[in-house]
Amino acid sequence: MLCYNYSGDVMKVGVLGTGAYGVSLALILNENGHKVEMWTKFEEEANYLSQTRTSPNLKNIIIDDEIKISTDFKATVEGADLILIAVPAAFVDNVSKELANYIKDNQHICIASKGIERDTCRFVSDVVTENIDTDKIGVISGPTFAIDVANKVPVGLSLGTKNIETMKIIQTALENSHVKLRPTDDVLGIEICGSIKNVIAIANGMLDGMQLPISTQAMMITESLNDIKELIDALGGRKTTILSFAGFGDLLLTCTSTKSRNFSFGQLLGKKASQNEIDRYIETTTIEGLYTLKSIYKLLDDKQVKMPIINLIYDIIYGDKVPEDLLTFLIEKI
Repeated sequence: MLCYNYSGDVMKVGVLGTGAYGVSLALILNENGHKVEMWTKFEEEANYLSQTRTSPNLKNIIIDDEIKISTDFKATVEGADLILIAVPAAFVDNVSKELANYIKDNQHICIASKGIERDTCRFVSDVVTENIDTDKIGVISGPTFAIDVANKVPVGLSLGTKNIETMKIIQTALENSHVKLRPTDDVLGIEICGSIKNVIAIANGMLDGMQLPISTQAMMITESLNDIKELIDALGGRKTTILSFAGFGDLLLTCTSTKSRNFSFGQLLGKKASQNEIDRYIETTTIEGLYTLKSIYKLLDDKQVKMPIINLIYDIIYGDKVPEDLLTFLIEKI
């Protein structure tokens, strides 16, 4: 396979999705000197972002004037060297189907979305490649809250791709003095880590909501690391990927911070918040782990892979189990 050096090249990058993470990545792309266009399907959102140059979920962050924000999908992706998908997992199918109408053979795709499609149990890269006939695709995942990326603190991401040219393109787009990418060809392992960590964060949030100390939460994280490692192996990835930014790094971040919406949702369950409060949080917040929970539960059943912690979290949220059952599970787990 040929290896190209794109160092120093200025590229056009089309960013699909204008949520907090998409905006934070757009800021990095712009900082690196690339031409950035962002797309949203919502006219009201495009107008707000264009006029205020701020994002509601990124406090005190200004969106650079050079970054174009549009509702014109075709114009955003047309002529782009790299197309970055940053929409919630539930919308990747529709977005990639739309992208299939315009993408050219020489364009590369970077997926920043995380999760597993609920009905089909497809990982997001599978969704994209089934809709678009391309091998120029990469996935980024790691311990990076959007606000931290936007504030330009040092952060690390795993980059999963089997295409060396795509790897170089994405590295050129995003790497700089405070953004580090570690490449791997274990795309599946990266996606498993990026998806399941949100579910585990809900469970760890429950422990915190029950006022269990960090010692117990560390126990949960450690047990989950071992289970995720075995899950990666069972589904065809590499066990060592659990030690990557996408694995241990993201699990540690998401499972220990109130900045994590999944962790915060778990806290509500653990402290026995009212159903109205829980419902209001679900209605006003994107909780990827809640979406992914049903998907990973079904995937494990379909593949006949055992991961009891997932079954327990599922039964706490949708069945007759209670958060306190996590404590018994952790002690009795083999």
